[in-house]
Amino acid sequence: MAREVKLTKSGYERLVAELEQERARLQDATRILQELMESSDDYDDSGLEDAKREKARIEARIDSLTDTLSRAEILEEEGNKVSVVSLGAIVSLKSKEGDHMEVQVVSPAEASVLERPMKISDESPLGKALLGQKVGAKVMLETPKGKKEFKVETVRH
Repeated sequence: MAREVKLTKSGYERLVAELEQERARLQDATRILQELMESSDDYDDSGLEDAKREKARIEARIDSLTDTLSRAEILEEEGNKVSVVSLGAIVSLKSKEGDHMEVQVVSPAEASVLERPMKISDESPLGKALLGQKVGAKVMLETPKGKKEFKVETVRH
């Protein structure tokens, strides 16, 4: 049996939107490939090979997204009553140096450092360290620049 992928509602919606974008890109790539095949006399044409590779990459991404979404379990909103870090929790952290950071602990399929709050994988070092922690807990993290300590200031679900 395939392993479930736990996703937040917003993460699930983002992956569905990405799947739709990839399907649109596949239609364009298929059309371009068809045009190149019809106009090309030489099958060794590098443009034709590039188009084939791009179409294959898009198809692979669609397969991956479809698989992830088919195994998705959407996390229920727990409200603010639970102050323990679990999957889907938004955690405010403060370093010893006074730096503030807000992260959301999510599954690897949903992780993205480009979003705010930053979505970190529950399988990442910080994600693993945060799971199960309560407000006030101190978390040590090994970074390329050495050990860094964070204090859990708030936990929201």
